[in-house]
Amino acid sequence: MLDGHMKRNGQWLELDLTALPAISASAAMDPISEKEPAALPELAQPRAGSHPHLVRQWLLARSFFPQKWINRLFSIGGIQWNGDMLQLLAFPSVDPRIDAAYRNIRPHAQAEMPPVLYEDDFCIVLDKPAGMAVHGSAPGQSGTLDEAAARHLLSQGDPQNARHIHRLDDDTSGPVLYAKNDLAQWKLDEAMRAKAVDRHYIAVVQGQLSKAAGTIDAPIGKDRHHRARRRVSENGDQAISHYEVVASNARMSLIRVKLETGRTHQIRVHLSHIGHPLVGDGLYGGDTRLLNHQALHGEKLVFPHPLTDLHKEVVSPWPQWLAELSEKIHYRSK
Repeated sequence: MLDGHMKRNGQWLELDLTALPAISASAAMDPISEKEPAALPELAQPRAGSHPHLVRQWLLARSFFPQKWINRLFSIGGIQWNGDMLQLLAFPSVDPRIDAAYRNIRPHAQAEMPPVLYEDDFCIVLDKPAGMAVHGSAPGQSGTLDEAAARHLLSQGDPQNARHIHRLDDDTSGPVLYAKNDLAQWKLDEAMRAKAVDRHYIAVVQGQLSKAAGTIDAPIGKDRHHRARRRVSENGDQAISHYEVVASNARMSLIRVKLETGRTHQIRVHLSHIGHPLVGDGLYGGDTRLLNHQALHGEKLVFPHPLTDLHKEVVSPWPQWLAELSEKIHYRSK
């Protein structure tokens, strides 16, 4: 409803309420509880100069933004007027000297900057290469994707509070989604919980699968004999993976995988469990002679935009190692 009536102005998200058709409670509906429209309170649409408390009540009643976010803005004075424009403090800068991601930046280091696959005021998608950690495993660790995101925003003079929404294993390549502010993080975290963020992978596994497509429904838990490993376990968390064979020969198969759940090492564990470990995945029985890391690439990411809820589809080009492996299976990507 608000899409097309908002724009960024520095640290503020501006809403042009004068151009917004008046919205009565009968036109609004709670998308979560699906209550009858009449259950929402009748509140007049705010006008320029309306007290922030009244604006807050109106925004909460209309469910335009997360309730916690609006209440927090009100508590810090983040709701104000600029003439006829309603301003919400959606893009506050962070202090690079204090924020951990910015503090870890090494200004003179020759750090790798992964390609930016998508970016706007609310989110950014970086194309993580194999061998790069998303976040540090120890205080002060540098060379992570989190640092790369911070470095990119700092180079634009816009140090936002960027936080990753999901992760990839260090040796898995592909797109990683970042929220650039608290509003985006709340919306995208909720989308993750609602399984509205789809991640599509392409992998090279050992051997030739017996079925052209299938589903692996097997719970995954920790391996008590190996700290870094996971295993299929009756007492583990539910884990469901769907796969489709793209090309194969007697030695290897190129497959696409879509996750219904997001357990640690899920694809690696599931494919090893059915006797087809990823090429290069020494931790789960894969042959490392052709590749020194698991042959797993995030090919596509689909997510609801945190402001408009419209679905964004971001595709990551195949890395060189995947193209070379596919040639050995006589498959050429389009």
